[in-house]
Amino acid sequence: MVKILGDLSPVYVVGIGFHPYQHASDTPYVALGLQAIREALTDAAIAWEDVQSSYVATALLGMAAGRPMLRHLGAHGQPLVHIENASASGSTAFRHACLEVGAGISDVALVVGVDKRTSPVFRAPTGVPSLADDAIVPATHFALLADEYCSRHNVAPEDVALVAVKNHANGALNPNAQRRKVRTLEEVMTRPIAGTLTALQCTPIGEGAAAVIVASEEGIRRLGIDAGRAVRVVSSAAGSEKAGNQTNPDTALSAEIMAQAIREAQIGPRDLDVIEVHDAFAIEELLYAEATGICEQGEFIPLLKEGAFDIGGRCAISASGGLIAMGHPIGPTGVGQVGEIVRQLRGEATGRQQPGARTGLAHMVGIGAVCYVHVLQK
Repeated sequence: MVKILGDLSPVYVVGIGFHPYQHASDTPYVALGLQAIREALTDAAIAWEDVQSSYVATALLGMAAGRPMLRHLGAHGQPLVHIENASASGSTAFRHACLEVGAGISDVALVVGVDKRTSPVFRAPTGVPSLADDAIVPATHFALLADEYCSRHNVAPEDVALVAVKNHANGALNPNAQRRKVRTLEEVMTRPIAGTLTALQCTPIGEGAAAVIVASEEGIRRLGIDAGRAVRVVSSAAGSEKAGNQTNPDTALSAEIMAQAIREAQIGPRDLDVIEVHDAFAIEELLYAEATGICEQGEFIPLLKEGAFDIGGRCAISASGGLIAMGHPIGPTGVGQVGEIVRQLRGEATGRQQPGARTGLAHMVGIGAVCYVHVLQK
């Protein structure tokens, strides 16, 4: 198996920034993105002129959305790459920025994810329509997965809903989250969408932005960046769906790519202190957490009830609030996960800090299915 970052020079995240995720507004996407970029530049204590390359992740804005945004910072002729990869757009952009810096092509790269829903979400036609396309929408699919999991492991729908209770509580502590309200189990169980899946167990798709600055050791030295706040990206793994698993390809793919990223980082699953997963639906956090290997299959719910996955527990999962409460603007989501993990590993996540956090994992899947996983260490 080919190692990626392990074969390259060390890569670090040195700056993070956000525009809070929010419901649809009249704010132009340019303003959303610029706020996140400027905050990341300030956090890294560098100037826009120091950035040598930029990656812009979007899913909803159309062609070449980055240039109208970045020109407000100044036109300096740096390379600019636009990336769309569904929900994994931001994670994909982050991986490619890390590869560029690790390969020595540049010393400092910007990754910014920004999105604004201006029209119904469009998915390219496959050319081979399915008889079930109109019947099995995402909520239906994940409701069926929740039912299957409950039956297989003898747990109740309310047990799965506890994931959302935890994540809403975490989101209430996050000033960048779209949903910032503590919810009781009774509240979470209201407003069914499909089967036992309810509205508060599903991610909202709003708008917002997230940005990170990636730098090499040479870039850190040359620009006088505070190395004590730099967080190393120790592994990056990616893959796409294989033939033969049509029931739950996202989980099978995630298990494979997570294992690859954890192996490349030379750690074990239980060395992870913070995890951000693609929990667009409550059942997803449960499935993907078990896929990391931090617990055995069927053990997630008992450990969740013990507080093992709370902030302050054995491993804080979705300390940001996850997609369920932090939100899922699509383009920014994977970048925002990296930003949250960096904040946690720096010890700067005021009000929701995982004590002693040193290693974190960010995981996103996208339609297709594709999967991107990154491991970061302080």
